[in-house]
Amino acid sequence: MDFTPTREAALARLAAFLPAAGRRYAETRNADDGPRPGGRSNVSQLSPWLHAGVIGETEVLEAVLSEHSPRAAEKFITEVFWRIYFKGYLEQRPAIWDDYCKGRDNALAALAGNAGLRKAFTEASEGRTGIEAFDVWARELAGTGYLHNHARMWFASIWIFTLKLDWRLGADFFLKHLIDGDAASNTLSWRWVAGLHTRGKHYLARADNIARYTAGRPEGALAAARLAGDEAEPLTEPHDYARQTLDLPRPVTAAELAQPFALLLHDEAAHHAPLALPASPALVIGAERSAARSPGGAGRHAQAFAQGALAGGMTSGAAAFGCPAAQWRAGAPLAPLLVAAGVERIAVPFLPAGWTRDALWPDLAPLAAAGRIITLLGDLDRATWPLAKAGFFPVAKAIDALIAECAIQGRAVPVSTGN
Repeated sequence: MDFTPTREAALARLAAFLPAAGRRYAETRNADDGPRPGGRSNVSQLSPWLHAGVIGETEVLEAVLSEHSPRAAEKFITEVFWRIYFKGYLEQRPAIWDDYCKGRDNALAALAGNAGLRKAFTEASEGRTGIEAFDVWARELAGTGYLHNHARMWFASIWIFTLKLDWRLGADFFLKHLIDGDAASNTLSWRWVAGLHTRGKHYLARADNIARYTAGRPEGALAAARLAGDEAEPLTEPHDYARQTLDLPRPVTAAELAQPFALLLHDEAAHHAPLALPASPALVIGAERSAARSPGGAGRHAQAFAQGALAGGMTSGAAAFGCPAAQWRAGAPLAPLLVAAGVERIAVPFLPAGWTRDALWPDLAPLAAAGRIITLLGDLDRATWPLAKAGFFPVAKAIDALIAECAIQGRAVPVSTGN
């Protein structure tokens, strides 16, 4: 699969997948048939572009509903809402991300003083454990920047319960290499496999299940001998995470953007089109910070995609709005860019809990305190996040109502976006 980091490539992939987004997706989505030159036919593989904000969930839902009924595409639509649910859940419990970062750093430090642990971690990261399926996935992830969702669950389960490595080291390994490495989806998925997200409910990989759903790979079904059995206990932690009340920004009006402003594009909002701005900015700023994903930086595929998406977004934004574009480099001051453009305020797509916020907010906070930040948040997130208080069920139950509330209807995928 060629993950070209452009909006045109994202829309082309969406259009190619649409015929399979209905019942075929529901029936075949769990199969990991391996990487294919033209992309896997049973899953969308849209997550890299969705994570980068090159396209939006609303656009994807619109396109799917243009070809399938809500019932026929129910499974795929539900998976789209899982992404939104995870974002909303972590937004209400940001301490989960903070604790993950602290635990990850402690686990990485522990490797330095324990040769046996360091050896086990290195073998797992390089795909040299002797568990065929796991080793194939470890090499596939590092070599392509992508893994099938089912493979991610199996991999995490083997990492935690068979190899008995710290789950935060595995989550960091994913976040470093996955092109679609999303702080919320990645952290909470690893916690779910471990038995921490839904307390006591963990996921155990089984050799027969892996063989069944990898039978379509070019090399044949993957073997997974010596896995932890049913006796493996879920992980536990000593405390619960209290839920914080959401304080979400209201929709932005054209009047609020009447004065010249800058648009900040970042790693999770790299293109202007999904933002549907009601007014044109006087400057487009690109703030790529993919190195903040992990203490070890970003893998080559993740970094290349992030850099390409931001570069393309800046070029497209400048052309669409007829304004200059400037790159805000890590460690450089932001003020000179604003002064040079003669703007006071910046429109900033919402910075969700995670590494993007950690990287950008320290520099943006003083501007926010001075009333110079206009925060952009889409209607679908604003409507869905308050329902992500605990488990996914309240969100799942409300999907039809949320689609109606956000006026999401079947609209065809555009052939080309131009700028």
